[in-house]
Amino acid sequence: MRIATFNINGIKARLPRLLEWLDETRPDIACLQEIKTSDETFPVKDIEDIGYGAIWHGQKGFNGVAILARGETPVEVRRGLEGEPEDEHSRYLEADVKGLRVASIYLPNGNPQPGPKFDYKLRWMKRLRDRAAEIWAEEVPAVLAGDYNVIPRDRDVYSVKAMADDALMQPESRAAYRRLLGDGWTDAIASRHPAGGVWTYWDYQMNAWPRDAGFRIDHLLLSPAAADRLIDAQVDKDFRGREKASDHAPTWVELG
Repeated sequence: MRIATFNINGIKARLPRLLEWLDETRPDIACLQEIKTSDETFPVKDIEDIGYGAIWHGQKGFNGVAILARGETPVEVRRGLEGEPEDEHSRYLEADVKGLRVASIYLPNGNPQPGPKFDYKLRWMKRLRDRAAEIWAEEVPAVLAGDYNVIPRDRDVYSVKAMADDALMQPESRAAYRRLLGDGWTDAIASRHPAGGVWTYWDYQMNAWPRDAGFRIDHLLLSPAAADRLIDAQVDKDFRGREKASDHAPTWVELG
Protein backbone atom coordinates (compact mmCIF):
# COMPACT_ATOMS: atom_id res chain seq x y z
CA MET A 1 0.00 0.00 0.00
CA ARG A 2 1.38 3.40 -1.00
CA ILE A 3 0.49 6.53 0.98
CA ALA A 4 1.69 9.82 -0.48
CA THR A 5 1.73 13.46 0.50
CA PHE A 6 1.82 16.25 -2.08
CA ASN A 7 1.68 20.01 -1.56
CA ILE A 8 0.04 20.79 -4.87
CA ASN A 9 0.33 24.61 -4.55
CA GLY A 10 -3.08 25.34 -6.05
CA ILE A 11 -5.18 22.40 -7.19
CA LYS A 12 -6.91 24.25 -10.01
CA ALA A 13 -3.66 25.67 -11.41
CA ARG A 14 -1.90 22.28 -11.11
CA LEU A 15 -4.81 19.95 -11.87
CA PRO A 16 -3.20 18.49 -15.04
CA ARG A 17 -0.03 17.74 -13.05
CA LEU A 18 -2.02 16.18 -10.20
CA LEU A 19 -4.05 13.94 -12.50
CA GLU A 20 -0.89 13.00 -14.38
CA TRP A 21 0.85 12.00 -11.15
CA LEU A 22 -2.16 10.01 -9.89
CA ASP A 23 -2.46 8.21 -13.22
CA GLU A 24 1.25 7.38 -13.48
CA THR A 25 1.97 6.35 -9.88
CA ARG A 26 -1.49 5.19 -8.61
CA PRO A 27 -0.98 5.78 -4.90
CA ASP A 28 -3.58 4.06 -2.72
CA ILE A 29 -3.95 7.18 -0.58
CA ALA A 30 -2.87 10.75 -1.42
CA CYS A 31 -2.82 13.61 1.08
CA LEU A 32 -2.84 17.04 -0.56
CA GLN A 33 -1.94 20.43 0.89
CA GLU A 34 -2.34 24.02 -0.29
CA ILE A 35 -5.28 23.17 -2.52
CA LYS A 36 -6.13 26.91 -2.33
CA THR A 37 -9.76 26.52 -3.26
CA SER A 38 -13.10 26.77 -1.50
CA ASP A 39 -15.09 23.66 -0.68
CA GLU A 40 -17.55 24.51 -3.46
CA THR A 41 -14.92 24.73 -6.20
CA PHE A 42 -12.86 21.63 -5.40
CA PRO A 43 -12.52 19.63 -8.67
CA VAL A 44 -14.03 16.44 -7.30
CA LYS A 45 -15.42 15.21 -10.62
CA ASP A 46 -12.00 15.24 -12.31
CA ILE A 47 -10.58 13.22 -9.42
CA GLU A 48 -13.48 10.76 -9.37
CA ASP A 49 -13.17 10.27 -13.13
CA ILE A 50 -9.74 8.70 -12.70
CA GLY A 51 -10.90 6.38 -9.92
CA TYR A 52 -10.35 8.29 -6.68
CA GLY A 53 -12.73 9.25 -3.90
CA ALA A 54 -11.99 12.44 -1.99
CA ILE A 55 -12.72 14.49 1.08
CA TRP A 56 -11.40 18.04 1.47
CA HIS A 57 -11.21 21.01 3.81
CA GLY A 58 -10.98 24.06 1.57
CA GLN A 59 -10.24 27.75 1.95
CA LYS A 60 -10.50 30.22 -0.90
CA GLY A 61 -7.09 31.28 -2.16
CA PHE A 62 -5.08 29.92 0.78
CA ASN A 63 -4.19 26.75 2.66
CA GLY A 64 -6.61 23.82 2.23
CA VAL A 65 -6.06 20.06 2.59
CA ALA A 66 -7.56 16.94 1.05
CA ILE A 67 -7.37 13.15 1.29
CA LEU A 68 -7.85 11.00 -1.82
CA ALA A 69 -8.22 7.23 -1.94
CA ARG A 70 -8.13 4.91 -4.92
CA GLY A 71 -11.45 3.15 -5.38
CA GLU A 72 -13.17 4.48 -2.25
CA THR A 73 -14.02 7.62 -0.32
CA PRO A 74 -12.17 8.26 2.97
CA VAL A 75 -14.34 8.41 6.08
CA GLU A 76 -13.76 11.75 7.78
CA VAL A 77 -12.76 11.62 11.45
CA ARG A 78 -11.72 15.20 12.21
CA ARG A 79 -11.60 18.56 10.43
CA GLY A 80 -9.27 21.09 12.04
CA LEU A 81 -7.45 20.93 15.36
CA GLU A 82 -8.90 21.78 18.73
CA GLY A 83 -7.38 24.38 21.01
CA GLU A 84 -7.98 27.68 19.21
CA PRO A 85 -11.66 28.06 18.24
CA GLU A 86 -10.92 31.36 16.48
CA ASP A 87 -8.44 29.67 14.10
CA GLU A 88 -10.20 29.47 10.73
CA HIS A 89 -7.24 28.21 8.68
CA SER A 90 -7.93 24.99 6.76
CA ARG A 91 -4.82 23.05 7.68
CA TYR A 92 -5.84 19.66 9.09
CA LEU A 93 -8.02 16.79 7.88
CA GLU A 94 -8.13 13.27 9.31
CA ALA A 95 -9.84 10.15 7.99
CA ASP A 96 -10.10 6.39 8.24
CA VAL A 97 -9.24 4.80 4.90
CA LYS A 98 -8.09 1.35 3.80
CA GLY A 99 -7.54 0.20 7.38
CA LEU A 100 -5.39 3.22 8.31
CA ARG A 101 -5.89 6.46 10.17
CA VAL A 102 -4.49 9.16 7.91
CA ALA A 103 -4.08 12.90 8.47
CA SER A 104 -3.29 15.53 5.84
CA ILE A 105 -1.37 18.37 7.47
CA TYR A 106 -0.37 21.83 6.30
CA LEU A 107 1.59 23.32 9.13
CA PRO A 108 2.01 27.13 9.31
CA ASN A 109 5.15 28.54 7.72
CA GLY A 110 5.92 30.89 10.60
CA ASN A 111 7.79 33.62 8.73
CA PRO A 112 8.76 36.26 9.52
CA GLN A 113 10.28 35.24 12.80
CA PRO A 114 10.24 36.28 15.53
CA GLY A 115 6.68 37.53 15.55
CA PRO A 116 3.01 36.53 15.74
CA LYS A 117 3.19 34.19 12.73
CA PHE A 118 6.02 32.23 14.35
CA ASP A 119 4.16 32.13 17.68
CA TYR A 120 1.12 30.75 15.82
CA LYS A 121 3.28 28.08 14.20
CA LEU A 122 4.57 26.87 17.58
CA ARG A 123 1.08 26.86 19.11
CA TRP A 124 -0.20 24.90 16.11
CA MET A 125 2.56 22.32 16.54
CA LYS A 126 1.55 21.88 20.17
CA ARG A 127 -2.07 21.35 19.10
CA LEU A 128 -0.92 18.80 16.52
CA ARG A 129 1.07 16.96 19.15
CA ASP A 130 -1.97 16.83 21.41
CA ARG A 131 -4.06 15.31 18.61
CA ALA A 132 -1.28 12.90 17.67
CA ALA A 133 -1.25 11.65 21.27
CA GLU A 134 -4.98 10.94 21.06
CA ILE A 135 -4.47 8.97 17.84
CA TRP A 136 -1.58 7.12 19.45
CA ALA A 137 -3.80 6.10 22.35
CA GLU A 138 -6.19 4.42 19.90
CA GLU A 139 -3.34 2.06 18.90
CA VAL A 140 -4.34 2.15 15.23
CA PRO A 141 -1.92 2.09 12.29
CA ALA A 142 -1.63 5.78 11.48
CA VAL A 143 0.18 8.08 9.07
CA LEU A 144 0.47 11.81 9.74
CA ALA A 145 1.37 13.12 6.29
CA GLY A 146 1.93 16.60 5.00
CA ASP A 147 3.92 19.77 4.62
CA TYR A 148 5.26 20.37 8.12
CA ASN A 149 7.24 23.48 7.17
CA VAL A 150 10.08 22.17 9.36
CA ILE A 151 13.56 21.23 8.17
CA PRO A 152 14.36 18.68 10.88
CA ARG A 153 18.16 18.39 10.56
CA ASP A 154 21.06 20.23 8.95
CA ARG A 155 21.42 17.30 6.54
CA ASP A 156 17.89 18.02 5.26
CA VAL A 157 18.81 21.33 3.58
CA TYR A 158 21.11 22.26 0.72
CA SER A 159 22.67 25.14 2.69
CA VAL A 160 22.39 25.60 6.43
CA LYS A 161 23.70 29.14 6.11
CA ALA A 162 21.12 30.13 3.50
CA MET A 163 18.20 29.03 5.69
CA ALA A 164 19.62 29.85 9.12
CA ASP A 165 17.20 32.71 9.83
CA ASP A 166 14.12 31.03 8.38
CA ALA A 167 11.27 29.87 10.62
CA LEU A 168 11.56 26.40 9.07
CA MET A 169 14.93 25.86 10.75
CA GLN A 170 14.65 27.64 14.08
CA PRO A 171 15.58 25.66 17.22
CA GLU A 172 12.00 25.99 18.51
CA SER A 173 10.52 24.55 15.29
CA ARG A 174 12.96 21.66 15.30
CA ALA A 175 12.40 20.97 18.99
CA ALA A 176 8.63 20.79 18.47
CA TYR A 177 9.16 18.31 15.63
CA ARG A 178 11.56 16.24 17.73
CA ARG A 179 8.98 16.07 20.49
CA LEU A 180 6.62 14.35 18.06
CA LEU A 181 9.31 11.82 17.21
CA GLY A 182 10.06 11.44 20.91
CA ASP A 183 6.44 10.48 21.46
CA GLY A 184 7.13 7.44 19.29
CA TRP A 185 6.33 8.53 15.73
CA THR A 186 8.72 7.42 12.98
CA ASP A 187 9.91 9.86 10.30
CA ALA A 188 9.67 7.49 7.34
CA ILE A 189 11.98 9.33 4.93
CA ALA A 190 14.63 9.88 7.61
CA SER A 191 14.50 6.20 8.56
CA ARG A 192 15.16 5.18 4.95
CA HIS A 193 17.65 7.98 4.21
CA PRO A 194 19.58 8.56 7.45
CA ALA A 195 22.40 10.39 5.67
CA GLY A 196 19.97 13.05 4.44
CA GLY A 197 20.41 14.86 1.15
CA VAL A 198 16.82 14.09 0.12
CA TRP A 199 14.76 17.15 -0.80
CA THR A 200 10.99 17.56 -1.21
CA TYR A 201 10.86 21.31 -2.00
CA TRP A 202 12.68 23.60 -4.43
CA ASP A 203 11.80 27.30 -4.54
CA TYR A 204 10.67 28.82 -7.83
CA GLN A 205 13.24 31.60 -7.35
CA MET A 206 17.04 31.70 -7.37
CA ASN A 207 17.29 28.93 -9.95
CA ALA A 208 16.73 26.48 -7.09
CA TRP A 209 15.50 23.51 -9.14
CA PRO A 210 18.34 23.48 -11.72
CA ARG A 211 20.86 23.91 -8.88
CA ASP A 212 19.14 21.21 -6.79
CA ALA A 213 19.04 23.77 -3.98
CA GLY A 214 16.21 22.20 -2.02
CA PHE A 215 15.26 20.98 1.40
CA ARG A 216 13.00 18.44 3.11
CA ILE A 217 9.81 19.74 4.71
CA ASP A 218 7.22 17.15 3.56
CA HIS A 219 7.09 14.34 6.08
CA LEU A 220 5.19 11.13 6.77
CA LEU A 221 5.16 10.17 10.44
CA LEU A 222 4.19 6.59 11.23
CA SER A 223 2.68 5.12 14.38
CA PRO A 224 4.36 1.92 15.64
CA ALA A 225 1.72 -0.29 13.96
CA ALA A 226 2.40 1.45 10.64
CA ALA A 227 6.18 1.64 11.11
CA ASP A 228 6.31 -2.13 11.58
CA ARG A 229 4.92 -2.42 8.04
CA LEU A 230 7.30 0.08 6.42
CA ILE A 231 8.86 -1.22 3.20
CA ASP A 232 10.12 1.94 1.53
CA ALA A 233 9.91 5.74 1.56
CA GLN A 234 10.90 7.93 -1.39
CA VAL A 235 10.30 11.19 -3.25
CA ASP A 236 8.85 11.40 -6.79
CA LYS A 237 11.46 14.03 -7.59
CA ASP A 238 10.99 14.02 -11.37
CA PHE A 239 7.53 15.57 -11.06
CA ARG A 240 9.09 18.78 -9.73
CA GLY A 241 10.81 19.26 -13.10
CA ARG A 242 7.68 19.10 -15.23
CA GLU A 243 6.00 22.06 -16.86
CA LYS A 244 4.03 24.29 -14.45
CA ALA A 245 4.86 21.95 -11.57
CA SER A 246 4.30 22.55 -7.88
CA ASP A 247 7.39 23.68 -5.98
CA HIS A 248 7.03 20.48 -3.91
CA ALA A 249 7.53 16.91 -5.08
CA PRO A 250 5.22 14.05 -4.06
CA THR A 251 6.64 12.08 -1.15
CA TRP A 252 5.46 8.61 -0.18
CA VAL A 253 5.72 5.52 1.99
CA GLU A 254 5.00 1.95 1.05
CA LEU A 255 3.56 -0.30 3.74
CA GLY A 256 3.33 -4.08 3.60
